[in-house]
Amino acid sequence: MDFNDSPQEAKIREEVRAFLSQHAEEKDINAEEEGMMSMFEEEGSDEQFSQIVTAAREWQQTKADAGWACVTWPKQYGGRGGSILENIIFSQEEAKFKVPNTSVFMLGIGLAGPTIQVHGTEAQREKFLPRILRGEDIWCQLFSEPAAGSDLAGLRTSAVKDGDEWVVNGQKVWNSGAHYSNWGILVTRTDPTVPKHKGMTYFLVDMNSPGIEVRPIKQITGGANFNEVFMTDVRIPDANRLDQVGNGWAVALTTLMNERMGIGGGFGMFGGVGLVRNLVKILETYHVNGQLAIYDSASRQRIASYYSRLKALELTGNRLMSGLAKGGVPGVEGSTLKLSIGLLMQEMAAFCMEIQGPMGALVDENAFAHGTFQQLYLGIPAIRIAGGTDEIQRNIIGERMLGLPSEQRVDKGIPFNEIPTSARVA
Repeated sequence: MDFNDSPQEAKIREEVRAFLSQHAEEKDINAEEEGMMSMFEEEGSDEQFSQIVTAAREWQQTKADAGWACVTWPKQYGGRGGSILENIIFSQEEAKFKVPNTSVFMLGIGLAGPTIQVHGTEAQREKFLPRILRGEDIWCQLFSEPAAGSDLAGLRTSAVKDGDEWVVNGQKVWNSGAHYSNWGILVTRTDPTVPKHKGMTYFLVDMNSPGIEVRPIKQITGGANFNEVFMTDVRIPDANRLDQVGNGWAVALTTLMNERMGIGGGFGMFGGVGLVRNLVKILETYHVNGQLAIYDSASRQRIASYYSRLKALELTGNRLMSGLAKGGVPGVEGSTLKLSIGLLMQEMAAFCMEIQGPMGALVDENAFAHGTFQQLYLGIPAIRIAGGTDEIQRNIIGERMLGLPSEQRVDKGIPFNEIPTSARVA
């Protein structure tokens, strides 16, 4: 594919830069990259977090008013009706400016919104999409459970029909941002008498509903962005069911494919080069074997390797986006991106801490780039789990891309309530 802008794309890039220049200050390319791992960091006081959300919401609405909030979304829901390549252009240019961090809206815009567009009714699209686009609602993902992580289809949170409502009971875990979200995407078990992939149903749930309890989980980074969520007799209107009863697995796959593409594409296309620049700055600052690391051949080779691998991932992401622009859907390529970027980022972070020596143990204002690489090293295992573990991604790549035989499943075709469990065996 041709990576140069077409005349139309060049015009769009000019429009984007004109908009951004009007509302924000351009970054210094030589400045340290900060805040790249904000989802793993301590959120500060409630007042500080409220200020962050307010600034993010104002910026999101500024973009929405100008038609740049969700470039690919249909105009009738507030989007621009543009192509994926136009969206990439906007993201590339926005990354060059000092703008508020809008990651609190990531799950709504990247997961809930696309899933509602594909599987929702027109009434659901009209109700939820404009609010997601403008940052009026913050969303979380209620998928994993204590006994259903990699095997998501093994979930046990139940939803029982009661008139025009569903009564939900169960527990979810590792729910990013659930403690400040006002809506959630939820997968439940509605029919335990059929095979596990057939008896699941997907809902949109108001996180302020009676019976929902959210407990933050303190992480090794010091932050507490992950949560466990308990649901006791939570009532959800049937109008908030997404797609047909029992088709929750297909809906969940739409969400997961978008999540994997977002994780791999986001880090690889927009975050990696900034990290390499910071690595180069570290080599110019710290010593190895009595000389500046920038003159150490082994260190230089590793930097070159990281950069070339990141560029390869960027090109893979561009190829994926090119396919999507021609009408494709997120597929197995997202798994290759997600798997590769998680491993590479952890390797880069470990190398950075090694170069810093004792200073690599610092995670405060005295640390290089405010401890970005330390936060990355501690937090990246979560990325390697979220959206499907490394092992799950390898299975997907092996089976769907390479055509290898599927792993044996002893529970295939068995009704969910007849699958042996430790509780039943005991």
